[in-house]
Amino acid sequence: MGRNTRKRRMPLATKIVAGAAALTVGGGGLVWANFYASAHEDHSGHNRTRSAAAQVATIDCPDVGQKIRDVPDRARGEVDGELATMDSQITNAYQRLATTRRAQAGDAQFVQNSILGPLKDRRKAIIDRIQLEINRAGGKADDNLDELAACQGRPADQMQNGGGQNGDGQMDDGQNQGGDGDDNGNGVAGPVADDFVDINDVQPNTRDSRNGLAADGDGGSTGTFTTDCGVNENNLFNSDNLIAAPGVDNGAHHTHDYVGNQDNDAFSSDEDLANADTSCQNQGDKSTYYWPVLRLQDGTQEFDANDQGGGAEGNIGKILKPAEAQIRFVGSRQGDVVAMPKFLRIITGDAKSFTNGDANANTSWSCSGFEDRQVTDKYPLCPDGSQVLRTVNFQSCWDGQNIDSANHRDHMAFVQEDGSCANGFQAVPQLQIRLAYDIPTPTVENGQVQNPYAVDSFPEQLHKPITDHNDFINVMDEDLMNEVVDCINRGEDCQ
Repeated sequence: MGRNTRKRRMPLATKIVAGAAALTVGGGGLVWANFYASAHEDHSGHNRTRSAAAQVATIDCPDVGQKIRDVPDRARGEVDGELATMDSQITNAYQRLATTRRAQAGDAQFVQNSILGPLKDRRKAIIDRIQLEINRAGGKADDNLDELAACQGRPADQMQNGGGQNGDGQMDDGQNQGGDGDDNGNGVAGPVADDFVDINDVQPNTRDSRNGLAADGDGGSTGTFTTDCGVNENNLFNSDNLIAAPGVDNGAHHTHDYVGNQDNDAFSSDEDLANADTSCQNQGDKSTYYWPVLRLQDGTQEFDANDQGGGAEGNIGKILKPAEAQIRFVGSRQGDVVAMPKFLRIITGDAKSFTNGDANANTSWSCSGFEDRQVTDKYPLCPDGSQVLRTVNFQSCWDGQNIDSANHRDHMAFVQEDGSCANGFQAVPQLQIRLAYDIPTPTVENGQVQNPYAVDSFPEQLHKPITDHNDFINVMDEDLMNEVVDCINRGEDCQ
């Protein structure tokens, strides 16, 4: 497959991570050690098994970016760059965690002394710089950000805040980790058998709907506008994130699919987006729609098998394009919608939900023919002839002023249970994206999953389905946006 080959600069922090990854790359992907391999290396049994059981599977760091508020505009770029460096530090620390299992088995303090302690110091230095940049630009930095410097280690099946960690970041010996630490024989940590569920075992109409509430309904503005932008036939891929990490090469640490705007990378300006080509049939829609790719972990060596964001950071296998990408905008149950401002940015879902918790998770996985059965934290196993579905309903309440915010979330909100917008926010057309995939159903036997599919993720997020997310930048021209609004408010179905 092709990729975006626009020449980009590489920040120093990314070069450091790239160098670390290069030392451990083999066979097209970073070789992540089996979490429990050391339990089988000592025939004396008991002591080594206890040591292996105490090992942590991943690194859990507080998300500083989500805690930052009121960053002056002229400091936004610097702060985003610092946060991207912090992500690179976590990736680097996770790589060290995953490739030092033997040393960890022989030293109960190895993780704390060699990984978590130094990581805390590096994060503290960045937090200090962020506070300085905010204050220098005329803002007032939160003095409590220092409390977010320390990270912890935890096993793959230990959800956030669930279970006891002792002071050195290791799990207590009494913790039951289960058998979910295996790498399925492909050298990559996740997904594991417990990340999958037979769609027939999902109860209908039970998904928690606190996030991703659909705005459309029987009342209010009932129209729809559908835009056809293809399924990335132009093979536009990169591991940037223009919204969260502008100006940073490999800011996402995983590969994105792009449809719509064809000038998508970390260095695209609003002017670049406005002047770009688009894959949308309606040429007035130059909006950017992007999401992490799905991969089938079948041994395929993709174009990025040795690259950052790809195999060098544990994202391996065949990239699966959607068979269909349905993109539509709907209205509000409580009344008319207003136009989105040009270059409005929206992130929905959370790429770090496995370690952050599910407060911002907005994932909906299902199978065609079973759409009344939706799951957030599992990949569905679909019967023959049924497609895997990824569906997301974006936030549709806008603060009426800003096209972005310091944490890339505060300027947008979900509708309330009654479909209204709170706190003076205004209803805008709600973006809904439905992706359908033809994927061979993985086989799960004896606690192992063969040929799993998985969403690309930050390495420490272990390819968990709850980390799925979606991004959008509105680059519709004024006439088209007005057409979208009028169509929705008149109750018509347009395209």
